[in-house]
Amino acid sequence: MIEAERVFAAREELAENLARDVAEELIRVIAAKGKATLAVSGGTTPKLFFEKLSRMELPWHRVTVTLVDERQVPESSERSNARLVRETLLRNKASAALFVPLFDNPQAEKATPFDVAILGMGSDGHTASFFPGGDRLAEALDSDTPKRLIEMNAPGAGEPRLTFTLPVLEAAGRLKLHIEGADKKSVLDKALAAGPEEDMPVRAVLRSATPVTLYWCP
Repeated sequence: MIEAERVFAAREELAENLARDVAEELIRVIAAKGKATLAVSGGTTPKLFFEKLSRMELPWHRVTVTLVDERQVPESSERSNARLVRETLLRNKASAALFVPLFDNPQAEKATPFDVAILGMGSDGHTASFFPGGDRLAEALDSDTPKRLIEMNAPGAGEPRLTFTLPVLEAAGRLKLHIEGADKKSVLDKALAAGPEEDMPVRAVLRSATPVTLYWCP
């Protein structure tokens, strides 16, 4: 469910505020338990946010960064989310963080529960790699699945994907949805209306009892 909405006039303002909020939450978690795990999404939308976050002052050596989902491609590919994270987030002060990639990494499934997770949303209503028509979509959205990380193939996904399942996202300490533009807001409004989750899988997150904070700008 969307617990709070944070609306900004422009991308720069959104990125700065989201980075500050995430940094403050990571600092709070580290103070409480000595370490924190941040899960982020790929695509073009989070680049500016990553750049802002990389400069935030916090004990990055106590932060583990991982991905919500990933394309099954090597990091040499421009389509790799891990490459995006290394080039735009794990720089400056954030270079001290530990990174856990998903592709070709047997240890990825053992990633600790997420303290903060940042989701995006596609124009088809997907989030993470929960794609309409995905061959394992029902399994990924099953709140009782014992699987944490699964493979996903879907017509709109391009490459085969890896994605953490809905229960992993629901267990996150803080869950944020970051979208930009009027078109994405229209998609979100449609997703908040009645309809099957398999048509717009982001609905599974929006209908979950886990609170979601929306960050949006035109």
